[in-house]
Amino acid sequence: MKDVSIDSSSPDSGGGGSGSGPVPSDILVRAGLCGLAYRPSHLAQREIDENTSAVVKYLMAEPDAEEFRTLAALRRKGWESSDGDKAFQEQRKRADNLSKDISEFNYKLMGKIAEELHTNTGAFQMPPRPCSVLDLCAAPGGFLNHAMRINPGCGAVGFSLNPKDGGYPNLLSPFRRRCMKFLDVTMLAEDMMGATDIPADHPDADKFLPRQIGEVDRFDLVLCDGHILRTQDRSSGAGDKNNATSDDKNGTTDDDKIDATSDSKNYRELYEIYRLKYVQLALGLEHLKPGGTMVILLHKVEMWTTLCTLRRLSRFSEQVRLHKPRVSHTTRSSFYLVATGVDSAHPEAVAAVAKWKAV
Repeated sequence: MKDVSIDSSSPDSGGGGSGSGPVPSDILVRAGLCGLAYRPSHLAQREIDENTSAVVKYLMAEPDAEEFRTLAALRRKGWESSDGDKAFQEQRKRADNLSKDISEFNYKLMGKIAEELHTNTGAFQMPPRPCSVLDLCAAPGGFLNHAMRINPGCGAVGFSLNPKDGGYPNLLSPFRRRCMKFLDVTMLAEDMMGATDIPADHPDADKFLPRQIGEVDRFDLVLCDGHILRTQDRSSGAGDKNNATSDDKNGTTDDDKIDATSDSKNYRELYEIYRLKYVQLALGLEHLKPGGTMVILLHKVEMWTTLCTLRRLSRFSEQVRLHKPRVSHTTRSSFYLVATGVDSAHPEAVAAVAKWKAV
């Protein structure tokens, strides 16, 4: 990856933005990243928007970025279209439907995405036995199944939110399902911080979990493609559980609904997107074997926080590739990052884990 300088106060980067000047929402609207009514909900989002706007202004003016300008025009049409709203509402409705038929469809679709991803990047190929894979948000199981199928005999550990708590059904075969642990990865307090003494007055004191991944456990392949589920009951917060989503028509980033001034008891509704993103990145990189591969689901490549993640991983990976599946994600901002030859013992990798854990 070309060496570029990216610095910001965002959790993915290392410097500080200015946070001054007018909010450049007009630039973000021109790029189709938000609607006219968008306003940043807190200072950190304002700084992210300012840095994103600098990237967008460059791309809008760059002679070789005609494809980006075409995409921006199409996205603006989407914001202005009531049909677009209806399409996204229907998409959310399907995503929230956990019926057997929908679950089986999603399982097969994830398998097709994994196959396409592997064909184009070789992402799921691991070294000869013994090898192992860690899937931090496995359900419905299509990615994990593909990894185990093309690497016969590999070890595996998979985490997934329990269906009784709003998680997707896991459709792995009974034999492969033995590697699964049904839990909420954002509650892995000891894995993330070494914390075992949780304050009794914490709203989730009884939900934090002891260590689930051995301190010395390392994996050849780590899958980080989890996203927030509207079906999950995050009962420690009193807010609307539809408040934090990963939809494409809810503002400039997945994080723009976070209000840092709100009641701390609502923290899971306010910060769940951050918590899920960084627990996957931190634990995934920490438990990756040197030279291993990470597959990460991201959104909106021109967004500042996304660029910072790309930049950070490029500093200690042999190769970082981006892939947009044709079998799915075609009308969404989501795409997959495949980092290979990741030197998880590199000082900058160790620093990245510490930074992500501290978010």
